[in-house]
Amino acid sequence: MRAFIRRGLNRVLGTAQATIDTIEPGSIFVAPRKPIAIDDEAAITEVLDLAAKIGAVLLDSGTGAIDTRRQIEFVAGIYGLDDVDIDVTFNTIIVCAQRGNNLPPVTCVRTVYARSLDFTRLAHVDRLVRRIRQLAISPATAHGIVDEITRAPHPYPYWVANAGWGVMASGISILLGGTWVVWFTALITTVIIVSINRRLARAGTPIFFQQFAGGFIAVVPAALLFHWREELGLGESFAPSQIIAAGIVVLLSGLSLVGSVQDAITGAPITGTARFSEVVLLTGGILAGVALGLRIVESVGVILPGLGTQMPFGPADLAARIVGGAIAAGAFAVGSYAERRAIPVALGAGAVASAVAFGLALTDSGTILSSATAAVVVGLVGGLAARRALTPPLVVAVAGITPLLPGLAIYRGLYGIMSDQSLVGFSQVAGALTTGCALAAGVTLGEFIARSLRRPHLPSRIIRIPQRPDLRRPVVRKPHGNRNGTSA
Repeated sequence: MRAFIRRGLNRVLGTAQATIDTIEPGSIFVAPRKPIAIDDEAAITEVLDLAAKIGAVLLDSGTGAIDTRRQIEFVAGIYGLDDVDIDVTFNTIIVCAQRGNNLPPVTCVRTVYARSLDFTRLAHVDRLVRRIRQLAISPATAHGIVDEITRAPHPYPYWVANAGWGVMASGISILLGGTWVVWFTALITTVIIVSINRRLARAGTPIFFQQFAGGFIAVVPAALLFHWREELGLGESFAPSQIIAAGIVVLLSGLSLVGSVQDAITGAPITGTARFSEVVLLTGGILAGVALGLRIVESVGVILPGLGTQMPFGPADLAARIVGGAIAAGAFAVGSYAERRAIPVALGAGAVASAVAFGLALTDSGTILSSATAAVVVGLVGGLAARRALTPPLVVAVAGITPLLPGLAIYRGLYGIMSDQSLVGFSQVAGALTTGCALAAGVTLGEFIARSLRRPHLPSRIIRIPQRPDLRRPVVRKPHGNRNGTSA
């Protein structure tokens, strides 16, 4: 029985550590190679450029500045460079190797010009860092692997990713309690938004105007259906706000909210402020597009329902909310080009987050506390999934909290401001902002708990099970005095 419990815990918590776990301070990893001679400028430059390349892919994918810096430092240390200064900002990476008092330092700079959602690329780089840690691959070989990763096409065609974003909008509308008409309309509207934004991006259009166009397009189909609801037989229960909110959540999902709050919490306030400013600016583009759409439809006589129209939520709706959250999270993983084996993990994360958030919503916990608790659980699940080498924790965390983004609150707040209900409108917007920060902070806390949880702490009579030693693997002993060290 005890052996069965132990095997079950190892399956859940993992017997190995995630990449970032082995980089945390106090952990033990493979001894570094022979230190590079301080006068060998070519070898130092090769290692620094490799570390900066890896950091650029991580930063491009939304990884926090502190985690990016730790992985750069780790790669440089593995190849024998210990005295390295690293500065990671919003879109720039500077790596400098000190060479004593008599020689000038060697510096490498990388700039991230545009951010992209390609979680397969992030997973491949995470796997490369594991190989650098565990295998004796040369810097030249690692350079070739990084170049192949960055040049490789997306794992899915564009039409598959577009369909993923559309299915994500359908999942959000299910989560919000919409009917099949709302699901289908949200899907078609979102596919149109993503397709147009891709063309705008290829034409070099700034992303603010892409968000603006997306917000405007999200309003028009919902307003038209609401105007002709009687002719189409939709009934009075049809809620156009659910379609608009689904489009807003899809547009918000690509923003680095988690990274911005994580940077601010973990000790990179400048980078966190820059990222958060970008999130606020691009959210403003969505709001501007939605506001223009509302004004145009009002000018032609289409008046959408006010703030008082909101679907009730009861215990019987919990199952639908969980299904909608799972669909939205899994489809987000597809739209973000995640690996196939990461999609079921994202589905599970979305289901868990929705179950926790909406389960607590049935109590007096409130939206903010419910969202924060769900985010902590998702961050913990993501960290443990990374320990099993399934997928980087960032993929699970972002996919899990995406269904909980406050798209409906943002829309209702904007509509209230435009309808001379400024106090209610601004309170909705403030609540949406607070909920978003609570989600990001909760994910950060959950990941921290996962990294701290090395092994399950159980009574000794359960843990101490006689086992035959594995003579095929070398025994790595912890140095005296390091209580938290573990072998890689």
